[in-house]
Amino acid sequence: MSQVHKSQFTLISHTLCPYVQRAVIALEEQGLSYKRIDIDLSNKPAWFIKLSPLNKVPVLVVDDNIVLFESAVIAEYINDVGRSELLSGVSVNKARERAWIEFSSAILNNIGQLYNAKGEGDFLDVLKQLNSKWAVLEENLPEEGFFSGEHFSLVDAAFAPVFRYFDVFDKFYEFKLLDRYSKVMCWRKALRQRTSVLNAVSSGYSALLTQFVAVRDSYLGGVAKSYQLEEVIS
Repeated sequence: MSQVHKSQFTLISHTLCPYVQRAVIALEEQGLSYKRIDIDLSNKPAWFIKLSPLNKVPVLVVDDNIVLFESAVIAEYINDVGRSELLSGVSVNKARERAWIEFSSAILNNIGQLYNAKGEGDFLDVLKQLNSKWAVLEENLPEEGFFSGEHFSLVDAAFAPVFRYFDVFDKFYEFKLLDRYSKVMCWRKALRQRTSVLNAVSSGYSALLTQFVAVRDSYLGGVAKSYQLEEVIS
C-alpha cells in the first residue's frame, strides 16, 4: 500500500455547504478513508477558528498536522494523492477544466442571490442570469455522460452540488430553467446517479436545505415556508 493511503484525512465541514460536497465527492471517487466533522457555521467552535485561516469550510486536516483550505485546492490535492485522473494531464485541458470549475462557483453565487432575493422582481432577475449560464453550458457539453463524456472529473464534482440545489428547490417552486437544455438535463441526471455524489450529503439534506431557505426573509423563503405548512397540513 502506498504511503498516501496511510495518511489520515479529517474533513471539517457543514451539512449544507456545496463546496464541502466537492471535497467529499473527490474523496469518495478516490476511495480514500476519511473522517468528517460537521460544525455549526453560525456558532463556530474556537478550535475551528484557530484552525481555519479563512474561517470557512471545507478544511482538510492531513495526518493531524497539515491544514488545507479552499475546496478547489483540497479537491486537486485529493486527486494528486489518489493518483487518479479527475483532472486532465494535458496542461491546456487542465486549465479549461479549472476554468469551468470557476464557472460553477459563479453559478453557486447566483443561487445564493436567488434564495436571498427579497422580492419577486429581484428573484426573476437572478433567474435570467442563471438561464444565460445554462445556455452557455449547453453549448459546451457533450450529448450525454459527464462534462468530458464518459470520464468523471473534478468539473463534475463541482457541478453536482449546483444541480442538487434544484433537486430540492423543485419541490416547492416550479423551476423550468433547465427543461429547454437537453444536454444539461442529461448531465444532471448522470451526476444524480453517481455513488460519490449520493454519498456527499446526509439523508436529511433535503429537509435541512428547505428549512434553511424557509427561514430567510426572501421571496423563495416565503415559498419554501408555504410548502412546509402545506406538508404539515397534508
